[in-house]
Amino acid sequence: MKNILKRAAKLISVFLTMAMVLMPLSSCTVKEGETGDNTENVPDTVNIGMSFDSFVIERWQRDRDVFVSTAKEMGAEVNVQNANGNIEEQKRQILYFIEQNVDVIVIICIDADTLSEEVKKAKNAGIKVIAYDRIIRDADIDLYVSFDNATVGKMMGETLVGSGIGEGSNIVMIGGSPADYNVPALEDGFIGVMEENKVNIVDRTHCEAWRAEIAYDYVYENMETISNADAIMCGNDNIASKVVSALSEQRLAGQIPVTGQDADLEACQRIVEGTQLMTVYKPVDNLAKQAAECAIKLANHENLGTDQTMNNGAYDVPCILLEPIPVTKENMDEVIINSGFHTREDVYLNVTD
Repeated sequence: MKNILKRAAKLISVFLTMAMVLMPLSSCTVKEGETGDNTENVPDTVNIGMSFDSFVIERWQRDRDVFVSTAKEMGAEVNVQNANGNIEEQKRQILYFIEQNVDVIVIICIDADTLSEEVKKAKNAGIKVIAYDRIIRDADIDLYVSFDNATVGKMMGETLVGSGIGEGSNIVMIGGSPADYNVPALEDGFIGVMEENKVNIVDRTHCEAWRAEIAYDYVYENMETISNADAIMCGNDNIASKVVSALSEQRLAGQIPVTGQDADLEACQRIVEGTQLMTVYKPVDNLAKQAAECAIKLANHENLGTDQTMNNGAYDVPCILLEPIPVTKENMDEVIINSGFHTREDVYLNVTD
């Protein structure tokens, strides 16, 4: 019995000694949510707020999906909001992102001239701001990422000229939202080509808030001008869809060349069917991916790797401008189908061999 008690006492002594040795080590362990000098901090998740004008334009859904997917692959979280074309709602969304203390706000703006105060509040809160595809004027944004819109307009004009539009021809322009700063840039590029080739612009109009039904009504209300036009320049493929629809009802579809941009599926279908002359393909997958990567770089205070800038009226803003590609029936397969943007089955759905 004495031997048993001695052994038990000895074991207890050993356990107490081990506990005393381990205590200093356990006291240096950093619990979740705490910090310590001997532990490397794990970086917080990058949070991005993204406010879209609306999803009326087909391509925005693709931009959203690629941006969110890329950001998530890089460990970031994205809160996507849809302003449905309401500028006051977009302002509220930006203020909400500021309240949520996100790291970066990405804005597809409705009106280029009305968000400078909201951007200022975001910057005062230490939040980075990216203008996506559409510049925000007079605002200290951290990055503008888009396509060269003057080149888009130039491509529209050059394709028309290449199709036979020349000196003395008559053109009607049906542009996008006048509040979108990209619109005058595109139109300047287009008008430059028309002037070089002495083509007459007989009428111009715009679709407020990019509402394509305005173009449909315009065609019907100005049928004499339209029927005497040699071509119609449309601000995007959605506008072109309504123009072609109105022309079709007047049995003029395919007789008057129509331009667009964005390479929407229905536009590509119209091109191979012969009711739309061309579109401009803007590789939005690349744009959205680069924007997501840049958002995370900005959140982590990393260099964006661009020396290019654009003046937005008050600031020289760092920018990344991707090159667009004109698409006609002749290069549809090479540009659209081979890139995987649309499938051959979808594009040629209504075309019989």
